[in-house]
Amino acid sequence: MLVWLPAPTVSLRPPLTVSAGRLAKFFYGCPDNAFQVALAGTSYSLLQRIGAIVRNGAKLFAVGTGASLVGTGVTNALINARKAIDKSFAGEAEDVPILSTSVAYGVYMAVSSNLRYQVLAGVIEQRILEPLLHQHKIILSAICFAVRTGNTFLGSLMWVDYARWVGIQKIRD
Repeated sequence: MLVWLPAPTVSLRPPLTVSAGRLAKFFYGCPDNAFQVALAGTSYSLLQRIGAIVRNGAKLFAVGTGASLVGTGVTNALINARKAIDKSFAGEAEDVPILSTSVAYGVYMAVSSNLRYQVLAGVIEQRILEPLLHQHKIILSAICFAVRTGNTFLGSLMWVDYARWVGIQKIRD
């Protein structure tokens, strides 16, 4: 879900209802990513492109925070269960602060992951790779897979540095 929600392969957006508010109508008209190539007969304003970053950032913040709340809660429960069973383990691990870790992860997803996705999907894939390899779909898919996998590893490395920077990950002596 963490991967699909902000970047679905197929959009499952229902048509906009007549009673939708101005904000909903604005975000509905935004592109999927800030650098998306507009289809023939359509165009996106600078404000709509910024709106794509804000909308996707909000989705990533919600998903990242929610996933981290669950993951950190389960991790703490497992640590505490092991401490209860193995008394010698008590000094080796400490509980992870659930709320601060989860919010920090949500912010990281909203900013770093979001901006990397915007560039990856809109610039690298849509504007560089697709025009070059549009007749070689298997090669295009393989390269996109490799680039996205590399982006995942880059994001993991950056998360560790960010977590240390905001103080939720301690550097071991």
